[in-house]
Amino acid sequence: MTLTQLKAFLAALESGSFTAAAIDLDTTQASVSELVARLERELGVRLFIRGGRRLTPTESALALRAHAEQAVDAIDNGVETIRAIHALEGGTCTFGVLRNAAYYDLSDLVQRFHRRHPNVKVRLVGINSALVAESIAAGEIEAGLLVLPVAESGLHIRPLFRDEVLYASARRSLRSGAVTIADVAAAKLVLYDAYAGWNDPTRRQLLERARLEGLTIDPAIEVEHVETALSLVATGAADTIVSRTIAESASFPPGIDVVPFAEPLYDTIALVHREGAALSPATRRLADLAERTLLAQVAGHAGRSRAE
Repeated sequence: MTLTQLKAFLAALESGSFTAAAIDLDTTQASVSELVARLERELGVRLFIRGGRRLTPTESALALRAHAEQAVDAIDNGVETIRAIHALEGGTCTFGVLRNAAYYDLSDLVQRFHRRHPNVKVRLVGINSALVAESIAAGEIEAGLLVLPVAESGLHIRPLFRDEVLYASARRSLRSGAVTIADVAAAKLVLYDAYAGWNDPTRRQLLERARLEGLTIDPAIEVEHVETALSLVATGAADTIVSRTIAESASFPPGIDVVPFAEPLYDTIALVHREGAALSPATRRLADLAERTLLAQVAGHAGRSRAE
């Protein structure tokens, strides 16, 4: 049983003749008659009583009608949906962004995408990179931008650029020089991304460095947002770490000094999707827009470089 057979059957049922059905389907009377006859042979029943001026549907034809209409409608709707998605006139885009997206000029990413493709639904998730990676691996999000390293397997990872991580403090003694991992372990710290904790990619790098030196890092305060951490740093309550992008932003609090690590530390920002999974056209377009936005920041900024 084919879609063409069902369409021929429904046209004949609606019009009452093979000739009229052929006109509706832009084909020949003989073709419609053969399609219906083939369907009858496959089903083992007669669908029409031939003779006279009109075709007379049998009980079997009337019973088949609703199912045939549902099948044809389902296929037609599916085809239209696929066409709409590929034309970016419909569909849904699911994408994960960096928790601190605003510092990377990504705060208006959705607005820019939506202006170009107003009929595409967008689900933009902004959480810690470790959680974005989990969601991509689970198929909940198609793709996303995140900071490496992440623990999830089965991901296709394409690094875009590196952003230097700096040590931030209001203590005047840190105005020059560089800090070591021993300095960090000995300091009173406030760290953000409290929910992700040591699964956070930047924190994982710190922890690994400390372990190699036989040290531990135990923050005195944990908060969720970098802005909260920086407000505490500005009062002298504790020190923290920030990316150079955040440190160079207009909203970075005055009175906080930043210094590099003696052994430079970097956040590598990457575009990630599930291995073997093709991105929908809408998500691919949004990913391209996000990538162009990020890479536009790289040129001319010390401590940032394209990842090769």
